[in-house]
Amino acid sequence: MGKLSLFLQKTRKNTATSPNPINTKLCAQGNRLSKFSKSIAPYVNEEILKATQAQDAGDYSSAFTYLENAHVLGQESTYWHVKVHYLMMLWGFKQHNIKEILGQVIRIMGAALLTAVKGVPVGNTGGSNVSPVKVMPIKPEHAAIISKAKENA
Repeated sequence: MGKLSLFLQKTRKNTATSPNPINTKLCAQGNRLSKFSKSIAPYVNEEILKATQAQDAGDYSSAFTYLENAHVLGQESTYWHVKVHYLMMLWGFKQHNIKEILGQVIRIMGAALLTAVKGVPVGNTGGSNVSPVKVMPIKPEHAAIISKAKENA
């Protein structure tokens, strides 16, 4: 079992057993996350869980699509933004995709440095198959979830 599957399995177990979907063992700063980060967490975790299930079933294309969904949902949170790029990088390792691995290393740095200052392109799906500065439309269902999370923050 690869690192992505193991990591996502830990996330899945925590989400299923805890009323707080943020795994404080995986996120030592769980109590310091922004209200938006906490509010969007169940939705991002749901996409990560779907990615895990798809990957476990050998459907790597769908797994990456779910990670892209998680990216769009969590993009305004430094924690989730960096975490999803890290998971995308692990996906790249699993697929032996050097372009994805290198692209995600750059994106992890960008997410860590630029998310808090609103320096990320809205709607960007986060994969190395698109420009890291390209603004993209957000699916209506994702826009509704993001709006709801902001209201609850």
